[in-house]
Amino acid sequence: MKTGDRNGGNVFALRPKERVRQSVEPIATIYRNLGTASAEQVVTRALTELALTMAGLAAQVQAHDMDDLNRRLRRLQRMSENIGMISLGAVAGDVRDCLEAQDPTAFAAVWARLLRVAERSMAQDCLADQTVV
Repeated sequence: MKTGDRNGGNVFALRPKERVRQSVEPIATIYRNLGTASAEQVVTRALTELALTMAGLAAQVQAHDMDDLNRRLRRLQRMSENIGMISLGAVAGDVRDCLEAQDPTAFAAVWARLLRVAERSMAQDCLADQTVV
């Protein structure tokens, strides 16, 4: 037996790839109700606010500042659901559950998942799939 084998010499890096669920209906409703020009402004503003909220949450978690995190995660969850980002809203709710359960291990794992889902949800190719003409 090799020394490396006994001590875990075969280490595999796992790179989870999140499947992101989105619904085009909330954005389609905005377009139907407001028209193209106004809807584009509203959707762009919502996506910008979502990205800023996520960045603020990331900075807060990185600083280990858990004050008011539950409320900010709930806001992220609502914002995501309002523009059809189903997976992002669901995982934000899962992070809240871990926070409320005071389980730091689960929180860290689900937080990492939230970061992956947020990245995929806000990627240009995913947003292009939501565009309504």
